[in-house]
Amino acid sequence: MKTGCHMKEEMKNIGKNIARRGAIERLKGTPIFCADLKLENPLTLKVLRSTRAHARIIHLDVEKAVRLEGVVRIFTAADIPGKNLTGIINKDHPLLVPDKVRHVGDAIALVAAESEEAAENALHAIAVTYEDLPVVYDPEEALKQDAPRIHENGNLLFTRKIKRGDIDQAFDRCEVVVEKVYRTSLLEHTYLEPDAGAGYVEKDGTLAIFSSTQNPHYDHSEVVSLLGLEDGKVRIIQAATGGGFGSKLDLNTQGYIGLALYYLQRPVRHVYSREEVFLATAKRHPLIIRMKTGADREGRLLAMKTRIICDTGAYGSYGIAVASRAAVHAQGPYDIETVDVEAHCVYTNNPFAGAMRGFGAPQMAFAFESQMDLLAEKLQMSPFDIRRLNALKNGSRTGTGQELTASVGIGECLDAVHPYYAEALEGWRTAPTPPFQKRGVGLGAMWYGIGNTGVQNPSTAQIEVDLEGRVTLYTGCADIGQGSTTVLSQIAGETLGLSADVIRTVVGDTGLTSNAGATSASRQTYISGNAVKDAADQLADMLLTEGVDLLKVPKESLLLDSGRIRDVDDPKKSIPLVKAVKRAHRKGLPLKWQGYFDPVTEPLDPETGQGVPYATYAFACHLVEVTVDVYTGEVAVNRVVAAHDVGKAIYPEGVIGQICGGVAMGIGFALMEECVPGKTSSINDYSIPTCSDMPEVIPIIVESPEPTGPYGAKGVGEPALIPTAPAVLNAIADALGERIYTLPGNLERVLNAAVTAGQLDNKEV
Repeated sequence: MKTGCHMKEEMKNIGKNIARRGAIERLKGTPIFCADLKLENPLTLKVLRSTRAHARIIHLDVEKAVRLEGVVRIFTAADIPGKNLTGIINKDHPLLVPDKVRHVGDAIALVAAESEEAAENALHAIAVTYEDLPVVYDPEEALKQDAPRIHENGNLLFTRKIKRGDIDQAFDRCEVVVEKVYRTSLLEHTYLEPDAGAGYVEKDGTLAIFSSTQNPHYDHSEVVSLLGLEDGKVRIIQAATGGGFGSKLDLNTQGYIGLALYYLQRPVRHVYSREEVFLATAKRHPLIIRMKTGADREGRLLAMKTRIICDTGAYGSYGIAVASRAAVHAQGPYDIETVDVEAHCVYTNNPFAGAMRGFGAPQMAFAFESQMDLLAEKLQMSPFDIRRLNALKNGSRTGTGQELTASVGIGECLDAVHPYYAEALEGWRTAPTPPFQKRGVGLGAMWYGIGNTGVQNPSTAQIEVDLEGRVTLYTGCADIGQGSTTVLSQIAGETLGLSADVIRTVVGDTGLTSNAGATSASRQTYISGNAVKDAADQLADMLLTEGVDLLKVPKESLLLDSGRIRDVDDPKKSIPLVKAVKRAHRKGLPLKWQGYFDPVTEPLDPETGQGVPYATYAFACHLVEVTVDVYTGEVAVNRVVAAHDVGKAIYPEGVIGQICGGVAMGIGFALMEECVPGKTSSINDYSIPTCSDMPEVIPIIVESPEPTGPYGAKGVGEPALIPTAPAVLNAIADALGERIYTLPGNLERVLNAAVTAGQLDNKEV
């Protein structure tokens, strides 16, 4: 649809660094988080959680607990009026376990009490009699025929295959072949705000639930199902959210709050302790990756065979999506003519794993980028040259058979980093160092499909103009700190010829907004941005149509500009926007328009994986410089140069913020983060990067516009993280002359690598 916005030569909002929505309020401490909501005499909710990893519940005795002072009610699985199963992709996770626990931390009973002290006392008074069952923590063991069955259908949840070409024949043609096994760790998200929620009953009986969430409309559908209510009887409102990184896609407090409101009709609050977050929320999937890669004498990649074991823990959550994305992304941002990939998603009695920034792509990047350096070493090539030679480009076909036709910016990202790489090799890397210190330089590249994998992935939005000419954007998109509300306002403003700061927003409230899908998979700028633009285009077209009659000028000559409709050929000929609005209203035309966008994908064939999993991809390359102390095992990341193809940077400062945050998280993934069930119970036991671990970061924004994106935009949220860890591990290998194949590359593993490489005598360790 052609509108006036397309005729402007210079954009007013796109590519501009405007004041970020909510930034000043955050600095002042004014946003209200769930733990701080003012409610009238709220009850406190607490969950009794399993102390066993795998056991039948023989008896659950709550009688003593119910009689304690201040205890209002204790709920069990028998009290759930609807379907007692939740799950993002497959419904396998009870809100309250009726009969069998599958991991330490499974929810068994819910206490509602007048105070936190009374709720805690009740938890201690509940008696659970267990019959222990055999446990399995190793996903490879879980696949064996005689392994304990965690779910009735067995321990294999899902398999994704990607097959293209004759793999054996392809390897026969290879000059060099590298085959290695890589392992990544279970990770905790460690967002600043522990999971929390609160709720009350509205006058009409609607259950209003405030949630720290990444997907209010998913929460709504789950609570409605749990309680057996009509859609209109539940309302989810996203409160200020202190981070999520994927974990707050799963249901956390919402179901418990809904259950208590349903029965008690009183305000309630539910706040996790940090220990409960570690015990009971989703983690990053640990992967075991067996990868074999072959190239010809010139370094061209000919074949890649990969087998992936994805440990989803006790419940599925996003496990199917992670295994599927891991398989699709196994080839890296490289043109490989023959691929053979199988990814198996497996149940164990470990904590359940779900979404975490990257959905399996960070783990795969560690493997395929290590392989690239190993191949380069065998071929005596530069790590840069082998990447540049094989980089995807327009016309390349991926392992799923998808032809890439536009916005393939990996080559541009590599080229942007190259001057820094050459400088690092010739100067920084060869500079004198103190004793026991080694310097290394590493590259890490990546690609990332925007949105969900090979499935429908729509978003909706509404744009409304009132009789005073004020414009309101309604979106279900949850802003969890990534700045989506700012970006969507810029898109709406640009389309309507208004400054983004005059666009009013209503966000993340299922009673007022329609479904925008999850804030995940780096999808909101591209998918919700297109939905917003579609709604704004329709409103703009209606206003310009009215302008034709009012100004007696062809529509092609009209422009929406700063609250007016004007003739581009005669700037003096214009009318206030509100005049067209009132005329449309008198004619009975709608003043609120709905937009919709669903990227074009094709389901992947279950046997070959052929199809179109994503409509567009983001690309990136990071250069990392490290200093390794071979005596202590300490690794200092000194500098990161990060080039990212984002299509079009609608809000450049937001892109830079994502890149810097991604680098920090990538350093944690690379060097320190590992959640060990039974040992890691809080931040005391879990290392994450601090400001003292941050290197110098040089962000480079590469813009290879996506034709189907809003003003050419794609996304950067997850891509910002992915290249850092592989670049860090490649830099450590460069420094030591020995490679680490298991993440994190902590002190012990670095020291072992130093000993193996002969950098340190074993007696000194």
